[in-house]
Amino acid sequence: MIEGTVVKSVAGHDQNRFYVITKIEPGFVWIADGRLRKLEKPKRKNILHIKKTNTALSLEKISTDKKLREALRPFNEALCGAPQQGGF
Repeated sequence: MIEGTVVKSVAGHDQNRFYVITKIEPGFVWIADGRLRKLEKPKRKNILHIKKTNTALSLEKISTDKKLREALRPFNEALCGAPQQGGF
């Protein structure tokens, strides 16, 4: 795995959510999604608790949380079905 890889969490309270790897260390990765986990404060996650996708994003291009959310939107919409519009 490399930094910028899109991954899916398969264990924990954040299960079935998509994230981007921001940092790698032995046995762990640091992940962010721009919403619950900002780029400034990524989550440390065991490498066994994530599943790699075949997509990698350029961390230089996703320098803000908003750009990160926009980049991950297609993954999360595919998981949940149709995109949800405002309302209740």
